[in-house]
Amino acid sequence: MKILIIGGGTMGTTYGLSFLRSHVVSPEDLMILEKSQEKLDGIKEMGFRHVFSSFEDCVDPADLIILAVKPQDIDQLFADMRKSRGIVDKLILSIMAGVRMSDIRAALQTHRIIRAMPNLPAQVSAGMTVFTATSQTTRKDLLQVQNLINTTGKSIYVEEESMIDAATALSGSGPAYVFEFMKIMTEAGQHLGFTESEAELLTLQTFRGAIEIFTNKDLRFEQWIELVASKGGTTEAAITRFGDKGLASVIHSGILAAHERAIALGKRK
Repeated sequence: MKILIIGGGTMGTTYGLSFLRSHVVSPEDLMILEKSQEKLDGIKEMGFRHVFSSFEDCVDPADLIILAVKPQDIDQLFADMRKSRGIVDKLILSIMAGVRMSDIRAALQTHRIIRAMPNLPAQVSAGMTVFTATSQTTRKDLLQVQNLINTTGKSIYVEEESMIDAATALSGSGPAYVFEFMKIMTEAGQHLGFTESEAELLTLQTFRGAIEIFTNKDLRFEQWIELVASKGGTTEAAITRFGDKGLASVIHSGILAAHERAIALGKRK
């Protein structure tokens, strides 16, 4: 399978490098199209052998085309892609936020479309991706693309495209929520007397350890909280204060706000 990644930004190159590291694609079968001349040299220095700046040289040979450009650039992207007569027969994987499969189908007259929502940890092969597909996409198409996606971490297939918006709010934006909580914990640590570097280390190792122990033991979140929060102890005092201040409600409403925004972006014209 020959793969063309359109867009040499962070996610485009993340996908490309992950495919190569995992040996699911040979360097000869991977192409990257980047129209920004400023980025071309940097992309080549990453080790990609076939880097192009125009559609004419790379669209036709591709079996799978990955759309990894900014959503605001789709009008020009689709106009350029329509110049290729064979585009209707291509398998399309879109990782563009807010661009629905119906938009891609209408613009390109192609029917084998997969839409995915990855997240930032894909850069270190620890990503979470949710994906869906049109009914015309074959089982073979799905298996091939899922094998590619899984080189960046883990994935979930969903039947309804609306769940991509939900994934955007939960896992797509999720790393920023974690960083925000880590930042708050670090600031609290400094307030308690630790230096910034000491507070960062305490916070980072606490998150790392909590995730490690959770994934290695078959207990639910509530059970772990009970194990740490002994009756009348310090942890219980913190958890109680979180509840009194409405922490759960604040976080829940923030994720819902992200979901509403994801839906709105998909309706833009």
